[in-house]
Amino acid sequence: MALHPSFPTSPYEVLTPAHRWFPAAEELRSTAYEKLLPPLVAKVREEVKRWRDADYSGASATSRALLKWWFATDHLIEQADGTQSEFRYYFAQREAVETVIWLYDVHGARDKFDLLRFDASGAVSTNMFDEDWPRYVVKMATGAGKTKVLSLLMAWSYFHKQYETDSTLSRNFLLIAPNIIVLDRLRTDFDGLRIFFNDPVLPDNGHAGQNWRDDFQVALHIQDDVRIVRPTGNIFLTNIHRVYLGEIPEPSLEDDDLRDYFLAPFGAKPVGKTNDSNTDLGEIVREIDELAVFNDEAHHIHDPRMAWFQCIQDIHHRMLQKDLRLTIQIDVTATPRHDNGAIFVQTVSDYPLVEAIAQNVVKHPVLPDAVSRAKLTEHKSPLISEKYADYLQLGVEEWRKSYAEHEKLGKKAVLFVMVDDTKNCDEVGSYLEKISPELQGAVLVIHTKANGEISEAASSKNKEELDILRKQSNEIDTWKSPYKAIVSVLMLKEGWDVRNVTTIVGLRAFAAKSNILPEQTLGRGLRRMYFGSEQKETVSVMGTQAFMEFVESIQNEGVTFDRVPMGGAGGRERQDSLIVEVETDSPNKDIDALDIAVPRLTRRFNREFKDLTELEPEHFGNQKLAVKPFTPEQTREIVFKKMLDAEVDHTMHLDGTGPGDFRSVVAFFTRQLLKDLRLVGGYDQLYPKVKQFVRDHLFEEPVDLEDPVILRNLSEPEVGKVLFDHFRAAINKLTIYEGGSSRIEGHIRLRDTRPFRTEPRGYVLAKKSVFNRIVGEVNAEGLELDFAAFLESASDVQAFGKNYMAVGFKIEYVKANGELSTYTPDFLARTTDGKVWVVEAKGREELDLPQKMARLRQWCEDATEATKDDGGPSYNFVYVDQKSFQKHKPSTFAGLASTFREYQED
Repeated sequence: MALHPSFPTSPYEVLTPAHRWFPAAEELRSTAYEKLLPPLVAKVREEVKRWRDADYSGASATSRALLKWWFATDHLIEQADGTQSEFRYYFAQREAVETVIWLYDVHGARDKFDLLRFDASGAVSTNMFDEDWPRYVVKMATGAGKTKVLSLLMAWSYFHKQYETDSTLSRNFLLIAPNIIVLDRLRTDFDGLRIFFNDPVLPDNGHAGQNWRDDFQVALHIQDDVRIVRPTGNIFLTNIHRVYLGEIPEPSLEDDDLRDYFLAPFGAKPVGKTNDSNTDLGEIVREIDELAVFNDEAHHIHDPRMAWFQCIQDIHHRMLQKDLRLTIQIDVTATPRHDNGAIFVQTVSDYPLVEAIAQNVVKHPVLPDAVSRAKLTEHKSPLISEKYADYLQLGVEEWRKSYAEHEKLGKKAVLFVMVDDTKNCDEVGSYLEKISPELQGAVLVIHTKANGEISEAASSKNKEELDILRKQSNEIDTWKSPYKAIVSVLMLKEGWDVRNVTTIVGLRAFAAKSNILPEQTLGRGLRRMYFGSEQKETVSVMGTQAFMEFVESIQNEGVTFDRVPMGGAGGRERQDSLIVEVETDSPNKDIDALDIAVPRLTRRFNREFKDLTELEPEHFGNQKLAVKPFTPEQTREIVFKKMLDAEVDHTMHLDGTGPGDFRSVVAFFTRQLLKDLRLVGGYDQLYPKVKQFVRDHLFEEPVDLEDPVILRNLSEPEVGKVLFDHFRAAINKLTIYEGGSSRIEGHIRLRDTRPFRTEPRGYVLAKKSVFNRIVGEVNAEGLELDFAAFLESASDVQAFGKNYMAVGFKIEYVKANGELSTYTPDFLARTTDGKVWVVEAKGREELDLPQKMARLRQWCEDATEATKDDGGPSYNFVYVDQKSFQKHKPSTFAGLASTFREYQED
């Protein structure tokens, strides 16, 4: 059941069905693949792939425009510090969205009979579908981003109804959570509609000829806090009890199921439409004429305690009485299974945990090896802490290792212990504090019922104390929380999105009647701690024989475990990453003497964000192009490619099946320019300038942009090149200027570098550096490690350091194409004569290397001049190419500086 050898490790790469995981040996793929997946998934997956490869042919104009914006457009997101980073959706998120859109918009699957056509198992029948409205279940592993899928599909439904005249979708949404924990998480994302605007959910105005952002008029209503409800444009975020009209007993702390009770902080149970602040949400959602239902953690839908299905069915029946119907139901969950283990037959998309682990979307679970497990003994004692003392000791030892690793990086590792009964929670909590000084006053004990909900029965806590417990459990990742460990029977089966669990100790078995799945147990520790990195992260899992057998049963889902030595001196060192830090505690290093400081100079080259309306396309001086003739047949389908990498961006159909408006073409060019020049904003100013240039100055004569022949001309490569080159040059000329001098704004010191993590690679231990290790960069590891060893051995080098990104020393420069950029030199060194050297080591020459070296030479002159009045050192640079260094390696830095003279002169 291993993954296919060609399965990609990047979560952004398109996954082909032939490489997807399935629960059997690889040699059975051709005969068993379809039958061993969720019944509908295999055939739907193949159809969606063909549709994707055909550029979403057959979809409505709105669907195609949105899919192109989300998944075929480059997105830059501005960070809190003003920098920009690229944003991409995981392929798993993309496939889930594509699947729903294809089924509804292209295939027209509106009921169970339509879905049955995709059954590959031969075992699905109509009586397995309880609903008579469109319902699609999306299965995505914990931590794979289900909330983003919900936001994209809501936007799709909204705009499809807004722009497509025959649309049967909705602009009102009922978003249902199973409990207060999930509701809190959803509220964080949807409050203020932030997920729609912080993520690139809404296209720019002008994309495909529509005003998307202006037309997205939506109000969010949370629980019974219902504002003015308009006929359309409402998101009702709630738990199921707010929309259920049956008899619901008053929630009590004595209930076996405390879900109702823990929703109380969001308002009392609805009592009818008496005023604006005490509204019956259940009646409201039954009165509106458009409604789509979205269920998060939707495996609860078949739980009879929740009356979830009956509630949705009742809403649908109310709409049928008005000759309407529930437009669509989207369910997302990691575990869409019935109590008997059977998967929901409505499952149409599947991103299993085994694939998420392989692509580092979640942590990798690791288990103790056989030798480590053999050392664990269950002692004969009525006290759980004595009976499982070996297990608790091992968990603490593994947690200590992870805590030490992550503390250096500003993260707090959390230990999670699951016990067998609520009465044992306090006993285990006290024992942990007894055996581990670090955990004194730092263990959070939470009593839960068998269903995973917080309980007060064993501890006699009152409501206020329990509310505090819920808050503390949600804040445990943060340093403001004093807690480092949690002890519980089972901490909230879903929704508890703590990310810093690095060690799980299980002292309980799971009976079948508990309806708990292995993935739900592991899920509390699977979420990644670090974002923006694809480095592997791990969670250590250990426990009793019964617990481990339960956890290992997930191997039936393809998940594999690394088994490693754990505990004591013989245990493994954690190898999630290498930690690079300043060795301030080393008795063998004088950090003051080894520190190197460089001045932080004001930028010599700057981009001034002037109003782009100052651009004058009539003065670009570009070569005027001749209009090429094209036949009507050649203008039916027009393919536009990105100017930077020649990848297909979108295809324009002029036969009525796709957008045929020149506005989408102008918008395409405008977005490409803004993306390449890394300009945030400016779309509204640049769009009319691009339109003016294309219409009046690109061709030999002014042209009619509505003419299909002109639109076909605009897809030609030379058109994109002329437009791109001249706009880029004009924008750079307008916005980039040289200041002429630099002044000191402060200093960058190697000793101030914060610890950071990097993937395990080769490194050099250096006595002459403040850093604990010099780690080579990917693709330059050999040269950099050789050069670090040279600096360590050179008698005239007093101190040196790798100029890691975390150091923060980078220099701005103007690239060969006129664009403003920055680069980071490789090494800093100080020789015994007091000179500071900036070293650039390269294995091969780059296009912009002359520009970089000229700017580095200027920086050294500026730094020397700016610091001389304060007795600063002389700053110099040297360029070291790999071939010459390996052939003529000097023994001293003076020999290096005298030999490697390239780029030293103007």
